[in-house]
Amino acid sequence: MTKQDLIGRYKNLKHGLESVVEVVKAGYPARKLTVIGVTGTDGKTTTCHLIYEMLKAGDRRVALVSTVAGYIGGEEVDTGFHVTTPDAKFLQPFIRRVAEAGMEYLVLEVTSHGLDQHRVLGCNFAVGVITNITHEHLDYHETFAKYREAKAKLIHKTAYSILNKDDPSFGYLKSAAGGQVVPFGKSKIKVVNPVLAGEYNLYNIGAAEAVAKIFKIDKRLRDGVIKNFVGVPGRWEEIRLGQDFRAIVDFAHTPNALEKVLSELKRQLPKGKKLIVVFGCAGLRDNTKRPMMGQIAARLADRVIVTAEDPRTESLDEIYKQITQDKPGFVREDDRARAMETAVKIAKAGDIVVATGKGHEKSMCFGTTEYPWSDREAIIKAIKHGI
Repeated sequence: MTKQDLIGRYKNLKHGLESVVEVVKAGYPARKLTVIGVTGTDGKTTTCHLIYEMLKAGDRRVALVSTVAGYIGGEEVDTGFHVTTPDAKFLQPFIRRVAEAGMEYLVLEVTSHGLDQHRVLGCNFAVGVITNITHEHLDYHETFAKYREAKAKLIHKTAYSILNKDDPSFGYLKSAAGGQVVPFGKSKIKVVNPVLAGEYNLYNIGAAEAVAKIFKIDKRLRDGVIKNFVGVPGRWEEIRLGQDFRAIVDFAHTPNALEKVLSELKRQLPKGKKLIVVFGCAGLRDNTKRPMMGQIAARLADRVIVTAEDPRTESLDEIYKQITQDKPGFVREDDRARAMETAVKIAKAGDIVVATGKGHEKSMCFGTTEYPWSDREAIIKAIKHGI
């Protein structure tokens, strides 16, 4: 075992002890609830929101914690910057509030970091959902095997393990599951809702349906949720201001997610029109995915504008070089607002502009400071300026 491994184990043990303390202080509130955990590389947030809406449609009293926010009844609770699974100091008091509000269910989006660091210790998961496992977070987990192992921690003790039968890791996860394995694939429903476009959303719907069936939510109610789903902020969020081209904000920040989004947009692109993508890669995060994402963007988009995306203390020069591998065909614009303006200016009637990587997020980190930021507002401003 290396020194780095020992340090990692010490830090995770520390996180675990902190979680135990917070669980005890909060009175182990999760034992009063049916907790549904959702993890995976991509699709977690949409799947969580679909499950949440399906349970609500079935008159279940349900709360939610996702990358976007926490929700208890009609209240929205901010969970902080760049946070999917909050630490136990936030999470356990939140769960106590959920229980005290008379909720029966909690849908909780869970990351590999949260699982590995024992942040969700005491959450008492009854159902575990794993949407898929693809390349991500190797800066932290070091290898894909360790990343997959961290994801599998969600389902070791759950009564139900909802697993993607088409994912390459299905066999591994099935053997790791502690309870009943419920496989899911692409939903067979005919989706007419544009916010759920794309084959990848058929898998998100399939996962949500599998959970809803366990809790006996009627098919008519499930179908109604899919038909009327308003989407999740920053996930395939279309900006319509009367412009003659399409503008979309999406959170895609992994190779798999970027490929799925761009492939679907390419499929929808009218003949002779252009797909313009604005994206970057976060600093101090998995740098092995950068060239992969650059290759995907260059292959699927007609114009690629590479920009800042939470560079933190990393050099934008280095990030840009790793994304592009010094290959031609990329436009560099470090200022993300100007990158949006550039994309909007070059867009012609019928083209599609998509900004990926930030989605719903409300800040951007330069150095160690979080500055207010919104991809949605930046595109709106750029479009209004051009109209």
